[in-house]
Amino acid sequence: MNLKKILSPYVIVLVLMACICSAIAFTVCFADDNGRTFTVGFDAEFPPYGYKDESGEYVGFDLDLAKEVCDRKGWTLKKQPIDWNSKDMELKTGAIDCIWNGFTMNGREDKYTWSTPYVDNSQVVIVKKDSNINDLTALAGKIVAVQSDSSALAAFTGEDAEEKNKKLAASFAELQQVGDYNSAFLNLESGAIDAVCMDIGVANYEIASRGGQFVMLDEHISSEEYGIGFLLGNTELRDDVQKTLLEILGDGTFIQIAEKWGLESSVCLSEEDFHKDNVNIDKGQSFFEKFISVSGQLAEGLAASLAIFLLTLLFSMPLGLLITAGRMSKFTPLRWIVKIYISIVRGTPLMLQLLVVFFGPYFVFGINTPASYRFYAVIIGFTLNYAAYFAEIYRSGIQAVPKGQYEACEILGYSRGQCFFKIVFPQMVKNIIPSVTNEVITLVKDTSLAFAISYTEMFTLAKQVAAAETTIMPLFIAGIFYYIFNFIVAFIMEYIEKKLSYFR
Repeated sequence: MNLKKILSPYVIVLVLMACICSAIAFTVCFADDNGRTFTVGFDAEFPPYGYKDESGEYVGFDLDLAKEVCDRKGWTLKKQPIDWNSKDMELKTGAIDCIWNGFTMNGREDKYTWSTPYVDNSQVVIVKKDSNINDLTALAGKIVAVQSDSSALAAFTGEDAEEKNKKLAASFAELQQVGDYNSAFLNLESGAIDAVCMDIGVANYEIASRGGQFVMLDEHISSEEYGIGFLLGNTELRDDVQKTLLEILGDGTFIQIAEKWGLESSVCLSEEDFHKDNVNIDKGQSFFEKFISVSGQLAEGLAASLAIFLLTLLFSMPLGLLITAGRMSKFTPLRWIVKIYISIVRGTPLMLQLLVVFFGPYFVFGINTPASYRFYAVIIGFTLNYAAYFAEIYRSGIQAVPKGQYEACEILGYSRGQCFFKIVFPQMVKNIIPSVTNEVITLVKDTSLAFAISYTEMFTLAKQVAAAETTIMPLFIAGIFYYIFNFIVAFIMEYIEKKLSYFR
């Protein structure tokens, strides 16, 4: 066999691919030399500043301003939706050029290079229209939601938070962090929380778009200013954008855009304003000190992840055995019901299943669930999901046992129960250990999906700490914890597998 003849087509393909990649790279470089792409990072669930409309387009006040700046500069605007908890990593890696999305300057002055403020904003509290909460004092003993790493959170817990707001937060039954305001309003409507604290501009939009189900309390929590956040030290790009914004203000276009989104009363951009360029402040902590500090903050989240992991295994493994019995039943209706259940569970995302379990009682049956139901919903959702997967693994293990084993049991006078638990079950366990190991390891990582219903576990906490401290270290530490966790799981499962290898 001529090796050269076999390899030559592959060599040609590789050369062609290299040429195509080179051409693309040249095109990109050439484009950068002649026209800049300005990438704006924004939260796509933050109307009216930035969101996806009914036609599937990203629109909003800030995006309109960015488009006007790009049109005047001859730049190409790229609208980049981002995970708000990851905004600092997006900016530091160069994936985005700025954070332009109702971005609060207060408390973040030293972390970014800022434009001058262009919107005055306040934090307000939203409650259900039929709620008995009429003022801020009535929030004592209630569950209040805020978005992660938001100015609302900072107003209650930040270093610069007013003393009255800290006392108010201390009176809450819980200050709960959610990923986005849609989740917050779903929680509020279902009664899982009692109030939401958010920006007044967003609050006005949400109240108007949700059919008057919610009202805003008269008292404001705090006031702040919005600016455009650039990478610390990137004054050149900031100055370009700032100069163009003032041109837009001067000819009246800025006010026109603000009127379009109902924000004309909040505009504060002025040519008299000035900005102070900040430099990084070294907190003086060594890498080891930071590692210990962050690890301590993640400990609570680690305990939550462990609880989800252990309770899910405790309930899903025996439930999976019952589902297997139904799946292999000779009673056809039962067998088909179980098959449909397994098909639905395996065919839909776990995150969606968690949302259904948590919000289903209210939106389907009108049942108001207690605050403690959030944790139960996590365990129920995970258990139902993993039980379906374990059921199919069990079934494969049972069917792998030779038919002769059953015949031998029958000859020896064993009952069906004795045959299964004394003969088939031990062999099934031995056969399925590798597959079960994979599922158990996957479960360790899937615990991070609990935040879909605003339950804070380790990875979610790591993202929150990373966002608050503008460092990627918490995510790396979380990764180390997950690896150690999975290493221990794999070691235990391998030990069990070796103990069960008694026929070798």
